Amino acid sequence: MTDTPTTIEFIVEGKLLDQSGDMIVLGISGTDYQLHLKIAGKPDVPPSRFVRGWIHSVARRVDVVPAGGRFIEPVQGRPRRIQGVVNRVDVLADLIVVDSIIPITCRLAASQKAEQFEVGRMVSFDVEPDSRFEMQ
Repeated sequence: MTDTPTTIEFIVEGKLLDQSGDMIVLGISGTDYQLHLKIAGKPDVPPSRFVRGWIHSVARRVDVVPAGGRFIEPVQGRPRRIQGVVNRVDVLADLIVVDSIIPITCRLAASQKAEQFEVGRMVSFDVEPDSRFEMQ
């Protein structure tokens, strides 16, 4: 796997609610989530249209937690905290894919390695600023 998962299972679908400069607001269908994400280039769709792609984040430190739900904090704004289940571990790229409300590709901090995590485990972590959306 490269930096970008290419399998359909990790694609995020949402509504492009707004764009300003290199930031978009992505509304996640069926939820109240409105994620503020960086984007490279200008989307070729107008606001209020559905878009598909991948969300990439960088974790400050990933912790395995014994229980809890899946969430992204805050509900509106840039992602700051994510909790969910590990869906995929990529040892070569040193990243994990976490199934939170949506799948999120997570690059790990230098002090952690992807091999420390198992598929199916619940994890929780703070996110570095500038999570980004890569359109399909």
